[in-house]
Amino acid sequence: MPKILYQSGNHLQLHYTGEAFFPALLSAIDQAREEIYLETYIFAHDQSSKEIEVALIKAAAREVRVQVIIDWVGSGRDASMKLQARFAQNGVSCRVFNIWFRRGLVRTHRKLCVVDRETAFIGGINIVDDLLTNDIPPRQLPFPRWDFAIQAQGSCVSTIHKELTAEWLKLGKIPLLNRLRLARELRRTTTIRGTDGSAAAVVFRDNLRHRFSIQSAYLRALGRAKTKAYFANPYFAPGRRLRNGLINAAKRGVDVRLLLGVGEFDLQDLVAQSYYPRLLMHGIRIYEYHRTQMHAKVAVIDGQWSTVGSSNFDGLSLFLNHEANILINDSVLGSKLEQHLMKGFEEAVEITADTVAKQSFFRQMKNRFAYMLYRWVLQLATLGQYR
Repeated sequence: MPKILYQSGNHLQLHYTGEAFFPALLSAIDQAREEIYLETYIFAHDQSSKEIEVALIKAAAREVRVQVIIDWVGSGRDASMKLQARFAQNGVSCRVFNIWFRRGLVRTHRKLCVVDRETAFIGGINIVDDLLTNDIPPRQLPFPRWDFAIQAQGSCVSTIHKELTAEWLKLGKIPLLNRLRLARELRRTTTIRGTDGSAAAVVFRDNLRHRFSIQSAYLRALGRAKTKAYFANPYFAPGRRLRNGLINAAKRGVDVRLLLGVGEFDLQDLVAQSYYPRLLMHGIRIYEYHRTQMHAKVAVIDGQWSTVGSSNFDGLSLFLNHEANILINDSVLGSKLEQHLMKGFEEAVEITADTVAKQSFFRQMKNRFAYMLYRWVLQLATLGQYR
């Protein structure tokens, strides 16, 4: 596995749901003096996203350099082009990722922002209203979407800024020689030493330099787990290595728990449920979250190591899309995130071996067929990497 470099000197704040995240993001944008980079999968057209859009336009009017990356699929084919046009009319530069699948099936699923190279945001929260689904037309959610983001100052900000600026350049017209120079520059490690704050590392997934970086980070943390490993993820269809990592940790006596989002996509639910019998057989505890849309991609291991990011436990995130997670070695932040997970377990429905045993034969066959279909499609999409 590639070595992960944790840098100290990070001051990190955990934001739970958009209720905490959007005011913090708006405040940072409003205080920007020089530049703003923002990258997101979904930039919707609702009240919350409109506030972000207006704030970015106001920053551009103050002569702040504002550069936004949105995904063509995530933000919508027509909506993304309209947003790009509105931004262009108001001094904001906007580039749309992979229009008409010109780069294959890959999407940018990252949620990142850096303001003045001083403050960064990373996590799973899109620019979309917390109480609305992503459907067309959107539906009202009973409670705010369950999700997290990290606001950071310190050494890891430069890593996020470097990656964002590189992505911006790659989406523009750049000569081949300059692309090669950029790739060489990105391989260099920048170390910023600090004594105060949390130790953290930012890991990215792409289809060139970091194809398995996020999965490797999970596997390394699971391999070192001693007492407990808690995960929350909405789209659960891990490859064989990650499944085995979860099972091996449980075999060592680690309390492994999965909090899974359900109810958004029927096929995804069937695929996730196809894994239940084997995971339960090895002592892994599984909880389904029905209270509202669960979108968090987080984990806490032994109360010390935690991660917050955009990467799901499925084939698209682990083997195809561009993703970004922050890895944190800090017991205080780990404890805060673990408290949220424990509350999530309490609000969820635990799935037991008895629950699975009571499923009808027809339901078991549906799960199995969904898994086989999903595996076949992902193997094609990832050129055989998904197992």
